[in-house]
Amino acid sequence: MSKLSGTKKKIYDASVKLFAEKGYKATTVREIAKVVGIQQSAIYNHFKNKEAILDEIIDNLSNSHLINLFEDKEPKEIYKKGKSLLKQVSNMFKLISYDTKTDLLFRFMMQELFNNERLRIFYNEEFYQKNVKKLSIVFFMMMQDEMIESMDPLVLANEFFSPLFFYQLQIVRLKADNKSTAVAATLFEKHTDFFWDRIRIKNEKKDQLF
Repeated sequence: MSKLSGTKKKIYDASVKLFAEKGYKATTVREIAKVVGIQQSAIYNHFKNKEAILDEIIDNLSNSHLINLFEDKEPKEIYKKGKSLLKQVSNMFKLISYDTKTDLLFRFMMQELFNNERLRIFYNEEFYQKNVKKLSIVFFMMMQDEMIESMDPLVLANEFFSPLFFYQLQIVRLKADNKSTAVAATLFEKHTDFFWDRIRIKNEKKDQLF
């Protein structure tokens, strides 16, 4: 996230909260100013217009854990971690669900995904292209190394990610309704265990390694 401070950070934080709750189009600059406790005209000392605030949010999404699910290493450097790598990714989804600031960014993204073409393009390129394709390469390398069964790696990557995304949505929904998330929180690890058990090549030697 870019380094914001003072009034500009307050404007940014208030905007993320309001955009997540009401949507970008339905939120006015007047409402943002009211939440921050400043005059509407003072907003323009920090952001040219409301769209500039949106630009800042999308720029920060690029550097958030919502988008960057893997450690910054090439697939060939991480694929041998096997199940532990999948657990790291799964835990990232779980942590995002409980981090207040990231949770608001996630809500904003879901709110605007079908209203903002720029955000749809961003989501496809930054989340899908980078994460799903990277995981598919990781799975392919695992297959080459006879760690997991041979199958379509891209389908496998989508199959692994999809439930995690659903569980994340469930936790966000439950939190919004002030309901317990305890059961939903256990699903991330259970999914990883279930998934790995179905795809790994089962033999005693590899069981000791992974």
